[in-house]
Amino acid sequence: MNIGIVCYPTFGGSGVLATELGKALADKGHNVHFITYQQPVRLTGFSANIFYHEVRVPTYPLFDYPPYEAALASTMVDVVKNNNVDLLHVHYAIPHAAAAYMAKKILLKENKNIPVITTLHGTDITLVGRDKTYAPVVAFSINQSDAITAVSRNLKEETYKIFDIEKEIEVIYNFVDIKRFARKPIDAFKKVIAPNGERIILHASNFRKIKRIPDVIRIFKIINESIPSKLLLVGDGPERPMAEDLCRELDLCDDMRFVGKQQDMEEIFAIADLFLLPSEYESFGLSALEAMAGGSPVVASNAGGLPEIIRQGENGYMSAVGNLHQMAQYALEILKDEDIYQQFRVSAKKQAERFDIHHIVPQYEKLYEKCLQAFSVV
Repeated sequence: MNIGIVCYPTFGGSGVLATELGKALADKGHNVHFITYQQPVRLTGFSANIFYHEVRVPTYPLFDYPPYEAALASTMVDVVKNNNVDLLHVHYAIPHAAAAYMAKKILLKENKNIPVITTLHGTDITLVGRDKTYAPVVAFSINQSDAITAVSRNLKEETYKIFDIEKEIEVIYNFVDIKRFARKPIDAFKKVIAPNGERIILHASNFRKIKRIPDVIRIFKIINESIPSKLLLVGDGPERPMAEDLCRELDLCDDMRFVGKQQDMEEIFAIADLFLLPSEYESFGLSALEAMAGGSPVVASNAGGLPEIIRQGENGYMSAVGNLHQMAQYALEILKDEDIYQQFRVSAKKQAERFDIHHIVPQYEKLYEKCLQAFSVV
């Protein structure tokens, strides 16, 4: 099967999921064509079945904002025509679903009809997508897709609440490659972060307001006042300068490290003792799942799709958004007792196994085959 995957190439969850899906499909013998404006950050190494097609957006003095959607649609048409692509799988509705609709209409004029599958990831529906500037186009382009998937039941329900969606949305969860995260911690790395055996608290995100970075730091302060600990903040984004200011204000700089964007997250998850995710909303919580795959219990907000992966009192705890004291107490309950901590670690890994890549990728393959069969009948 020749599959076109359209995604954002950045560190966000949608781009990570799309890239890992494409790599897994290629390992199973499919030809995968990535279509995006730069090489995805997780697309490393060489595979004979993976092809990367860069979307080039010309710049002209006339344009204050270069028309990326038009360039993307044209690139999709070119890739489909010249590589015998069987279907397009677009990740994140904005602007990929709309561009895919344009590409499909152009291809139909040339007697080429292929299915378009749209996977919804979260903020393309709950935040950006519901903005009235984009909402009509988002709803229309989703409805024009031949199949729609969402990464959690919560996101499926939210999509139906926000938009008038006329088609069935299939839930196919995010996944994690268990083998990739089943690494032993690098002792030298751990000693650099926690030279005296302190507990390592980890947070990883794109540092947007919805992630509530100040909550991460204030929760850590409560933990740090009770047990020796270090906070490792992975990622970057608009909230980082404010987070650095808060670190200095609370006199926590000696116990916190900002390490920026990182690609080899499995090595970082391997040294973490606990993962904090007090977000305002998470459609799924891929970073929490990756943390569990690495053996880290998770303390998070009870928001969005997180209850679909966190089992309260087994592999982590959830509290109401903004309840920093309770989150800190939950963290201390896990970290203070080694026996309890080890039980949570085992449960975290066991839960992550339910979302292993080998369980989830066949669900996408089944959907692809279903769509192709429907088109062959028409």
